[in-house]
Amino acid sequence: MRFLLDDAHREFARSLDGMLTAAGTPGVVRAWSRGDHAPGRALWSRLAEAGVFALAVPERHEGLGPLPVELAVAFTELGRHAVPGPLVEAVAAAALLGFLDRRGEDPTATAWLPRIASGKAVLSLCVPAAGGPYALDPDAADAVLVVADDTLRLAESTGPVQPSADPARRLARPLGGAVLARGPAVVAAAAHAADIAALATAAQCLGLGRALLDRTVAYVKQRTQFGVPVGSFQAVKHRLADTLIALEFAQPLLHSAALALARETAAHVSSASGGAAGGDAVRAGDPVSAAHEIAAAKAAAGEAAYGAARTALQLHGAVGYTEELDLSLWIRKARPLRDAWGTPTACRARILPP
Repeated sequence: MRFLLDDAHREFARSLDGMLTAAGTPGVVRAWSRGDHAPGRALWSRLAEAGVFALAVPERHEGLGPLPVELAVAFTELGRHAVPGPLVEAVAAAALLGFLDRRGEDPTATAWLPRIASGKAVLSLCVPAAGGPYALDPDAADAVLVVADDTLRLAESTGPVQPSADPARRLARPLGGAVLARGPAVVAAAAHAADIAALATAAQCLGLGRALLDRTVAYVKQRTQFGVPVGSFQAVKHRLADTLIALEFAQPLLHSAALALARETAAHVSSASGGAAGGDAVRAGDPVSAAHEIAAAKAAAGEAAYGAARTALQLHGAVGYTEELDLSLWIRKARPLRDAWGTPTACRARILPP
């Protein structure tokens, strides 16, 4: 099986990279951290015009998807540029609603999915069983969906914002809300949404790690000690090589997981059994399911990104601690992304249960 991207995928990545480079994402991240969402919402609209959110929305609801491989490509670039906001949660919410609405008749899906695809609505998603009890950026979202046990709710309010290692990740506990759906289908849809969220977060980690490595390599070529660049020191070379190897090992795992999820999603769509049974049948028929591959990719990419952050901080020295340096915006995302939608320990337990 080929895990390399084709020309169309690479061109899509290049177009997103160019757009985000021109957008000046460090300024957007700093504004988002202060609670100023206007620059972030403007960038959100541009991402929607590029088709990023439509990748998770079914075609019957004005989307392009579901396309897990393309989502992995897009979110790698979003991670590379440290784009803030509930990006992962929005596509996971779209995946959840699309999974529930196989016939295009559900009023909730009909109301929200076209708006997600077009970027006119920002949704956040909270699945305590998979992603913890807090919703990401509920103060910036138009709606927060919450799945508890077998019940899907539309949160009516949220608690106070909780501190985070990354100031651009604003967390709050969703409270109350009207019931939108209940039953086994919600459980299956939530599991699918959690898979999408873990895959997208793994892709963000990969992009984040590559950005940190690139910035660190550039820095050690410029910084000198004893009249020579510190990048010429063997210990520095070994540390950078270890970081690169970890990222290189994570990339094919991410692409393999995206392909596996694409197969399972296609099988679910074509299944005539409907509801939760269709998704369960697909998972039962494959001894190495997409869920296992996603868990492996998430663990590898998360650890690689966190390792890249530690390398960047060590090799930049004291300047790496300063908030004025843009590098800090990337460093502070590494650990929260590593643990979001599945900690390394939880992912390993999912792959190799006791």
